[in-house]
Parts: sequence; C-alpha cells; structure tokens
Amino acid sequence: MRNLANLRKRVKFIVFVVFPLSFFAFGWFSHSVYYPMFNGSSVLDEIKRNKILKVVLLNAPSTYYIGANGPQGFEYDLLKDYAKHLGVKLKITPANTTKEAIELSKDNNYHIISAALAKTPKRVKKFNFGPSYFEVQEQVICNRNMLRAGKFPRAVEDLEGLHVSVGEDTSYSETIRDLQEDGFDINASFTSEYSTEELLEQVANNTIDCTLADSNIYSLNQRYFTEIAMAFTISGREQLAWVLTPDSKDLESDMYSWLNSYNQSGKMAELKDHYYSHILYFDYYDTKMFYKRIKSRLPKYEKYFKIASDKYDIPWSLIAAQSYQESHWNPKAKSFTGVRGLMMLTRSTAKHVGVRNRLDPKQSILGGTKHLKKMIESVPSGVEGENRLKYALAAYNIGMGHVKDAQVLATKFGLDKNVWSDLKTVLPLLSQKRYYRSLKYGYARGSEPVRYVESIYDYRDILENSTNEKEVEIDKVGVVTKTDELNNSKVKEKVE
Repeated sequence: MRNLANLRKRVKFIVFVVFPLSFFAFGWFSHSVYYPMFNGSSVLDEIKRNKILKVVLLNAPSTYYIGANGPQGFEYDLLKDYAKHLGVKLKITPANTTKEAIELSKDNNYHIISAALAKTPKRVKKFNFGPSYFEVQEQVICNRNMLRAGKFPRAVEDLEGLHVSVGEDTSYSETIRDLQEDGFDINASFTSEYSTEELLEQVANNTIDCTLADSNIYSLNQRYFTEIAMAFTISGREQLAWVLTPDSKDLESDMYSWLNSYNQSGKMAELKDHYYSHILYFDYYDTKMFYKRIKSRLPKYEKYFKIASDKYDIPWSLIAAQSYQESHWNPKAKSFTGVRGLMMLTRSTAKHVGVRNRLDPKQSILGGTKHLKKMIESVPSGVEGENRLKYALAAYNIGMGHVKDAQVLATKFGLDKNVWSDLKTVLPLLSQKRYYRSLKYGYARGSEPVRYVESIYDYRDILENSTNEKEVEIDKVGVVTKTDELNNSKVKEKVE
C-alpha cells in the first residue's frame, strides 16, 4: 500500500509539476526557434516596423516620373496613397525598362515591383502578383504617314514585311512570339535597350514602322509623339498588377482590402480622371500646332509667365497653358464678345485687376493670373488640392455662380460636389432647361468649362514634357528616391 501511495505521489508530481514545466520548456524552445522565422516572413509587419515601403517603379509617363512639381504618375500616386494608408514612407528605386524592373524583382529586399505589368498566364507562373488595379489592351502603334503610303496595317496579316520592334521580357514580346509560333510572318526585333515610350518615339521618327503598347500608354504618349497612330488592337483585356515579394500573403491581403476601399471611396476614379480624362479631347492638328508655337511664340512671353508664377504662386506652365487655350499666345486676340489679349480679359475684369492695356502682354498675363488667383480663393471650402485649381479654371471660363450651381446638382445626384471628376459630369446639364430653371444662376454652356479645363491640363503636360523641367522634390507623404543600382542613373534626393 505504501508503495502504491508513493507511486501515486510520483504520478501527481509528474502531472502537476514536471509535465507543465516540460510543456513550458518545449513552448519556449519552439518560440525561440520558430518565432524569428515567422516574424521575419511577415512582410507587412516588417514594413510597418521599419516605416518604409520599398518599391521599384518604372520610370515612364504611365507609372512614375519627375515633373515640374516633383514626383508624379498614376502608379506613383496610387502607391503614395497606399504608403499613406500604412503610415510609412515610400522608398523608390527607378527602373528604365520592363526588363530592368523584372530583374530587380529577383531581389527580395523590394516589397513591390510597379512597372505596368500585365498579368499574363506565363507571368502568373513566374511571379507573385498582387491585386489588379487597371485594365488595358495591347495595341499595334504605327507611324501615321503609312496611311498616305497605303501601308498602314489593319490586321495581324498586314504586319508582314513591316519592321516591328518591342521590348524584351514584356507582354508584347510574348504576344509577338506566340503569333510567330502560330505561323504569322512578323519581322520583329526584341530589345532590352529601349523602353516602350522610346520605341513609340522611334515610330514617330519613322525609325521603325510599328511597336506594341498598352492602350493607356499609347493614350498618354500620343500628345508627345503626334505622328503615332493606333492601327488595331491585338489582345483581349488584360489586368495590370503589382509583383510582390515572395511569401507576402499578409501584404497582399492588406492591399486587396485597401484597394477595395479606395475604389468604393471614389478615389480611384478621381485618380484615373486626373491622368486620363484629357484623352477624350486629343486633337492631332491642334497638338501639332501647339508644338510649333512652343518654339515660335512662347519664348516671347515665357519670362512674363514666370514673373506671374512667382508673384501669385501658380505654376508658370499652367498659366502659359491657360493663356494658349485663351488666345493661342496671340497678344492681339479678340473675340466677338469683346474680350482681348493673351489672357482674354473683359473690360470690367481688366479694370478690377488693374490692367490698363489689355493688349500689353505683361499686363495681360499678370492681370489674368491675378484674376485666377482670386478665383482660387473664392472656390467654396471643402474643395481641396488639384480640385481647387480646376474649379477656379472652370469659374474663370463660366463664372463661379455656375460652378456653385453645378455643386448643387452634384449633391442632388448623390455625387461628391467637391471633386472635379464628379462635378464635370453634371456641368453639361446646366444647358438643359429641366435642370437650370431651378438653379440660382440659370442657363450656361456647361460643357465648355469641362473642355476648357481638360485642354489646359493637356497643354500643361505637353509643355512640361517639352521643356524637360525635372527637379526632384519630396511631397508631404515623404518620398525617398534612390539611385538605380542597374544603370547608376543619378537622381537627387531630398527629405522633407
């Protein structure tokens, strides 16, 4: 009995003392061994802990570039907003070609590769794609002079005998090789030296006959390379997506959730509108003439635009673009309504801003800019950022009263009255009696300010691109630009 009692005591000791201690020891050992591994694999935790989102961005108009006012581009702005959501800074490593961006994707130190990459079946097998954010189609882009020569292609069969060049390791090279395997005789070259934009420039210069580009890239670049034209669409709809570092399910999940909220909030629509709305208003002949007048007329007045810019804190390129929209930089311009000069001022407006001679270029530019500044200041509260400037331009064209009427209509239709992408959808309704009869300021040609604002921004973009003003700045979110390790391209770094 005594032995049995001792055995029971030993069992109790093991159960209540030794087993818990061994379980604790095993747990401690497991945690010490495996926790760093699991903790390290949490990419999202690492980003938040270090407060830096490391991104490779393709240096191109559709993704990221340094404009007159610092870093910009559709994908840059989208990633900037995501970094803001995470509460971290954006650290950018630029890549000049898709191939360079893909090469950098092999370095797991980068969290995201953003290079307008289409989610093709072949790529899905090779890369860890995150959520899709844009839909495009591949298009064949050729020199428009081929129309006159009767060589302009309208189908894949027509590419036979033409010199086609596309970027290596792009979705375009996949498309061409697949067509060649299917038996199409396409004389194509594949290059890792030139970006899609550079190939579009070669098409414009007649160095090559055709290239392939996504629909959004073509739309952005037709303003800069006026001799290119879309021949035909060569692919179905494709999704653009970011490539994420391996084993980053937590980051991917967070991005899906954020993008869903971003779409629902209307911010995605606003961002797309900002970069692509001008596409609807592209005019080949007008754009060609604008390029000519940048060289022949702008030099006479550029210094006055810059003086006005310094005085009223408005980008000179935008003032110049507005002036071109108003008068085509003709200081003696006159409309049938009596407005005159480079900024097309009425007599009353000229008097109000202190302009004695509307035909004097300097007076007109300074007076018109002063008037625009007053418009900016009178835009209703709640309208912020770039929206505020667009509202002011619309008011310059149509009057602030009609802009406020449009805000009333926007609210009536459940739209955001403080966002340009929503306001411009209701502005044309100001010319319809069933809407304007109940509004304070009545009838207006509401479609005119929409075209007016979009054209000004189009001219501004062309002007900034042609004058090549590229000074790197850091915006309020906090962006750190980094020298590209592949080509040692120098990019100035500033930290706010």
